[in-house]
Amino acid sequence: MESNYSAQSIQVLKGLEAVRKRPGMYIGSTGIDGLHHLVYEVVDNSVDEALQGHCDDIVVVLEKNDIVRVEDNGRGIPVDIHPGEGISALELVMTKLHAGGKFDKNSYKVSGGLHGVGVSVVNALSTWCEAFVHIKGSIHYQKYLIGVAEEPVKTIGATEKRGTTVRFKADDTIFETTTYNFDVLANRLRELAFLNKGIRITIRDERLSTPKEHSFMFEGGVKSFVEYLNLNKSVLHKEPVYIEAARDDVEIECSIQYNDGFNENMFSFVNDINTREGGTHLIGFKSALTRTLNEYLKKSKLSKKLDETLSGDDVREGLTAVLSIKIPNPQFEGQTKGKLGNSEVKGIVESLVNEQLTLYLDQNPDVINGILEKSVLAAKARIAARQARDATRRKNFLESSGLPGKLADCSEKDPTKCEIYIVEGDSAGGSAKMGRNRSFQAILSLFGKMLNVEKTRIEKVLTNEKLQPIIASIGASAGANFDISKIRYHKIIIMADADVDGSHIRTLLLTFFYRYMTELIEKGHVYLAMPPLYKISYEKKVFYAYDDDEKDRLLAESGRDPEKVGVQRYKGLGEMNPDQLWETTMDPERRSIVQIHLDDAVEAERIFTTLMGEQVEPRRLFIEENALNVSNLDV
Repeated sequence: MESNYSAQSIQVLKGLEAVRKRPGMYIGSTGIDGLHHLVYEVVDNSVDEALQGHCDDIVVVLEKNDIVRVEDNGRGIPVDIHPGEGISALELVMTKLHAGGKFDKNSYKVSGGLHGVGVSVVNALSTWCEAFVHIKGSIHYQKYLIGVAEEPVKTIGATEKRGTTVRFKADDTIFETTTYNFDVLANRLRELAFLNKGIRITIRDERLSTPKEHSFMFEGGVKSFVEYLNLNKSVLHKEPVYIEAARDDVEIECSIQYNDGFNENMFSFVNDINTREGGTHLIGFKSALTRTLNEYLKKSKLSKKLDETLSGDDVREGLTAVLSIKIPNPQFEGQTKGKLGNSEVKGIVESLVNEQLTLYLDQNPDVINGILEKSVLAAKARIAARQARDATRRKNFLESSGLPGKLADCSEKDPTKCEIYIVEGDSAGGSAKMGRNRSFQAILSLFGKMLNVEKTRIEKVLTNEKLQPIIASIGASAGANFDISKIRYHKIIIMADADVDGSHIRTLLLTFFYRYMTELIEKGHVYLAMPPLYKISYEKKVFYAYDDDEKDRLLAESGRDPEKVGVQRYKGLGEMNPDQLWETTMDPERRSIVQIHLDDAVEAERIFTTLMGEQVEPRRLFIEENALNVSNLDV
């Protein structure tokens, strides 16, 4: 039966109805990430005040019942009547999409917000919201219910302070959870403090019986950021290179420091927005770095040790860098603002970095000598890696259809429907092969612990006998040659024993994916299997418990006779027969799997360096600080 499609079918969403109807379009999701996005939108308004030099103190408070309060000492949102709309400017900003001061170049030269939808979206997705504006000696107040003002703005008292305070309660009918993660918010606020030197940003958690508070302020700006990123690494030069310059309304702040590792650690920002996919500013920076170092190499004795020029990968091995630019009209590609598209920015950044970097290195010959030595070694390793790849290709490894013998592949050929279990041990691998659904589930058995890639170069990764089967099975190569469009499975599931050795194997695999197949994690293709810890038998019935709390609950249920209850603690996956492994860990209808996310690249970098890097002392401190949080530890 055909539906009656007419003019009556066209809906007009008024006010903030569109936001509540399609929240994902405005904040990404209604999960925990979207919830945190509400806080970021309000904080960004305060940071934009700071960018204009009108604010230097921002406070974020998580109150009881998951109420959020954001305070700043900026100019305060104007409260006078808007001539065109006939309502207070405060009400206009809080309740109307595409209303704000960021469109006026006289009020905001640069800002992170692009579409002018920030605080009004927060208001729309909150059960209630209220704004206090301290301006010209008076406190002005307005409250909103689901984005609609209760009454006009009113004056409620006198004040010597200035600035804006916004309080809101996220709508639990919109969001999957309204419980904020203090650490995730703190990491983002720390990042903002690094990017805006001299501004203090404080986060306080009042939901706890003893409130927890972190306060961030970094006079060194992105130089302090680089020092933080390299905190647990052995650096080649003690002081990071720092560049601050401006041209044609483009302001750049940049810092670089090399360590003795093999990984590039590069973060770029535009108006405080993390441009994870890069863009013209990053292209300009990389071009300048490569060109500058090659110019120095020509004048160095080291040039005799190399028959070719340094590549971009050579000069970025062991590099930690932060590039932050501020521009009046950023043009981002994609809805997530992940990539800068302004064509004029490339040449400006390239020119400024080349000039300032040359000036610095001329004055610091020891720094350039150390960097060149590292880059030449990287070039030699690159040439060796190229030869290794050529050799492996001749052996039909990386680019052939030949798959490793340990792989039991699935019959389905559509990668979006396929999943691969990476299983440690022949015993567990055998059970998984027999218990799986052969149509869409592949099994790759590994034996023994693999290489810690945090401590090695790409050529050793490509030729490592433990990693070769993984690279070949996934089918998309690794490192700079990784091509996510060629992956053979859209779910890559790490399945290891629930013990210390299993945790180590999971960490080694995650380190490999993070360093050499980063997009797998960024695009959500990597998962951890969650096998049960206990098998509980009672009167010919079998139950499985995935943690101690579930075990205790199952034992307490139905008043079971303790003498008739059998409890088996699984030490390894190999103890399960194929049917049990399918039922508990592999059946999509019943299994539990955890998707690995890369929400905070800065924190991920710090954790991987701490846990898998060369320095022992930071790892020891991490263990001491977190030992009491460990559960299910076998001794």
